[in-house]
Amino acid sequence: MSFARLVPPVLVVCLAALGARAEQSYSRGQNASPAYEGWEEDADGSRYFLFGYLNRNWKEELDVSVGTDNFFAPGEPDRGQPTHFLPRRNRFVFRVPVPDGFGETDELVWTLTTKGKTEKAYATLRLDYFVDDLVKASEQGAIGAGSSDAVMRTNKAPELRIDGDERLTTRTGEPVVLVAVASDDGIPEENSRTSELASGGTDSTAHPEWTPPFRVTVGSATGLRLSWYVYRGSGTVSFDPLQAKVWEDTRDGANSPWANRWVTPPTPPDGRYEVRVTFDEPGTYVLRCLASDGALGTTVDRTVTVAP
Repeated sequence: MSFARLVPPVLVVCLAALGARAEQSYSRGQNASPAYEGWEEDADGSRYFLFGYLNRNWKEELDVSVGTDNFFAPGEPDRGQPTHFLPRRNRFVFRVPVPDGFGETDELVWTLTTKGKTEKAYATLRLDYFVDDLVKASEQGAIGAGSSDAVMRTNKAPELRIDGDERLTTRTGEPVVLVAVASDDGIPEENSRTSELASGGTDSTAHPEWTPPFRVTVGSATGLRLSWYVYRGSGTVSFDPLQAKVWEDTRDGANSPWANRWVTPPTPPDGRYEVRVTFDEPGTYVLRCLASDGALGTTVDRTVTVAP
């Protein structure tokens, strides 16, 4: 008896669709695309363009120095963009001040060339690109698309500071100790991906990986979390303890706030997070620390010069 006669027709169609999707998923060899996320306005009236990116690989991390393959135009080519690109979708990675005199018809363009392919992100001040904190919360997965309530509107991004100097030096194989201090207002309430999925019933509790998505947007754990990652620099960098991923790894059991069964770690005493960072290759690195509540994030950078 054939497989098709054993499986209901609807399931056959679903399996075929999953197979087609799997064929379009790559571990390495693909390029990265810059993404314009929108623009925001601070309380003092300052306006900023928001950018992220999509690295189409699930494993391969890409390095592109600022220059002919990674630049902004018109004007200064270096606007603080990353040169180290983590896998998959990374949202609201950095922001760029809107230039003086920038009009609604003007464009600031980020050009990125990887794997021989050039792609561009066009930043404009069109009203439909305006982003507020609720849009960020929805895009990050803390709330569903279009969701809102009075409590979420009061949410503030976590507070974050890093002890010590902004620029550090070390040698290959000699760890640098970084201490971050973070706190949050408790909004949104802590909710791990385990408890969220378990609400689906007995089967989802036993097998959360079988639970289908219940949102059209990505889902994320909430509650204060903190991770360090490489923002600029192309050598191998090790973090101890291992840091939770800051990119949307939705695979079951991944060390990612977007993955099934991921639990928000408890906040350490006094909110002090300590990590030992070791570099295998000399060079200059920018390490970024992200404190997030699942909806909003705060970042601080440290530059490390590594000698042989």
